[in-house]
Amino acid sequence: MQRVPASQEASVVKIDKMKPRLKFLDRFLTIWIFLAMLIGVALGNFFPRLAIWIDVMSMGTTNVLLAFGLIIMMYPPLTKVDFSRIPQVMAKPKLLLSSFVVTWLVGPLLMFLLATTFLKDHPEYMTGLIIIGLAPCIAMVIVWNDLANGSKEWVTGLVGINSLLQVLFFAFYAYFYLEIVLPMLGIPGVHVEITMLQIAQTVGLYLGVPFIAAVISRKWIIASKGAQWFHTRFVPVISPMTLIALLFTIVVMFVLKGQMIVQLPFDVLRVAIPLIIFFAVMFILMFFVAKWAGADYAENAAVSFTASGNNFELAIAVSIGVFGLNSGQAFAGVIGPLVEVPALILMVKLSLYLKKRIYGG
Repeated sequence: MQRVPASQEASVVKIDKMKPRLKFLDRFLTIWIFLAMLIGVALGNFFPRLAIWIDVMSMGTTNVLLAFGLIIMMYPPLTKVDFSRIPQVMAKPKLLLSSFVVTWLVGPLLMFLLATTFLKDHPEYMTGLIIIGLAPCIAMVIVWNDLANGSKEWVTGLVGINSLLQVLFFAFYAYFYLEIVLPMLGIPGVHVEITMLQIAQTVGLYLGVPFIAAVISRKWIIASKGAQWFHTRFVPVISPMTLIALLFTIVVMFVLKGQMIVQLPFDVLRVAIPLIIFFAVMFILMFFVAKWAGADYAENAAVSFTASGNNFELAIAVSIGVFGLNSGQAFAGVIGPLVEVPALILMVKLSLYLKKRIYGG
């Protein structure tokens, strides 16, 4: 029997010590999510000056702490991606086309129908919800996919393509749904003025920064230390950063809006109900469409989470820029990620359950 060198034994011991910490975070993630939400609400209500201090740390419509949390949260999953394998998403055109149809045609239409059905008597909330539905998620979807053991290459490829499509088509979608389709239903149209540059800036911040950092660090570390060191030493160290940054981001979000949640609980519920329906319908629909299109489980999880989430950062920026910080549209935009976090965590659980029932493992 070949003896393992002492240096390698020490490495194995160190890695084994890290694994329980990761498993512990993963196993009770739902509990940590709700605790972070409660802590945020409590801090926002008992220490209102904290919310003011966090809100002051903003540049335009971007809160520095939230941006920091999102960027740190996305870095570890992106670092694990083998970018040379991303072109493989083109090898399954049927699955790729199915993803685009559900994400870009069904998704915005479904959100529009839910908004006009549930919030017709609250036009500001209705408009905010429609804006949320106009663009798929390019940030937190990478985290949900990672937690559900989805394909990192597929989710990265889809996020990259969807980011480009957002820059090209978001303004057109806003014009189509808010200025053409709403009046067709007898509802006054809403004019939204946003440029491709503004959209590109949002995409560049929340996707471009962690993407560039991940590409550079992965290439440099593998070149200097080797692939084995990268996967066995570096990745286990940075992996917990995703969940820690996620919890940090949740606390910050709920601190900022803790008083609003307590003061307007029924308004929060009005906006939350159609959002929950949207997340569930989009995930389940895309999951079974992807299965029909020949996806394996990892590919299926990637396309399903991509279809389910929305680019709330862009929606909030648009709503604040066009309608104002204290508008109902901005309120709906802020409620979006507060609902998405626990809802998509449940979708992670559902994804792993469907993996066992449908894919048998």
